[in-house]
Amino acid sequence: MSWLEDITSSIKYIEGHLTDELTLEKIAAKINLSPFYFQKGFSILCGITVSEYIRNRRLSLAGRDLQTDGVKVIDVAMKYGYDSPDSFTKAFTRFHGITPAQAKSGDGELKNYLPLKIHVSMKGGFEMECKIVKKPAFTVVGSAKIIKNEEGYKECPQFWTEHYEKGNGKYICGMYGICLDDGAPEGFFKYMIADDYIPSKDIPEEFETVVIPENTWAVFPCKGSMPEALQKVNTEIFKEWLPGNSDYEIAGMYNIEYYTAPCDYPKGNQDENYYCEIWMPVKSKEQ
Repeated sequence: MSWLEDITSSIKYIEGHLTDELTLEKIAAKINLSPFYFQKGFSILCGITVSEYIRNRRLSLAGRDLQTDGVKVIDVAMKYGYDSPDSFTKAFTRFHGITPAQAKSGDGELKNYLPLKIHVSMKGGFEMECKIVKKPAFTVVGSAKIIKNEEGYKECPQFWTEHYEKGNGKYICGMYGICLDDGAPEGFFKYMIADDYIPSKDIPEEFETVVIPENTWAVFPCKGSMPEALQKVNTEIFKEWLPGNSDYEIAGMYNIEYYTAPCDYPKGNQDENYYCEIWMPVKSKEQ
């Protein structure tokens, strides 16, 4: 399937299972994507996280159900995965602006949140700079943090700040920012601030090493101040390159940001010429 077909298929699966237990991992597995890449791509394309979409759809349908004669609030709450009337009432009121009791009595208007339909408008003549590169396995060493899938954009920059505030920059400069699905609990991913592993270099025990396996990578250059330049290229990957690419698809559990040394630029990583790269593991669609 194409990238857009994958996301459309995931939405159809969600719609068919709104009264069942839904996890990011379960949905991603249905379209053969890693949870990290599924969450990232879904959020960029749809402008909302997977869990927010599921919650909004469930609460929208719950409002409709409460207008049925004889239905109990507790039954609707349980149907859509809430373990108590109180938690359901709080979520329902935040979403609709009225309580479930008011919805039952017809006192107030309900919000109608319709199923998403994916449509991407491709720009004429758009060509994104990208190199397909096969890299052998390599080992990195760095500090790691387990981050909730939906909090990556906020938590990863904070982790960089913590890394340098703790003085860890004297051991790990931060050549790479690496997202790994492997080894993290459900709903989370591991993020590493890392350098190439050099056996002769003295590194404190609290840092960990990870072997990045041999992969074919789509390498996207980014130029400009951080994080805006990086975020712009990320958006273009999921909105332009993946939908318009007929040769390659995502294949793997890693996402790597490669950074050049900020000290080489007059304004550091805020310099208009600052250079970094996004590496995404891919495979030929013919495989």
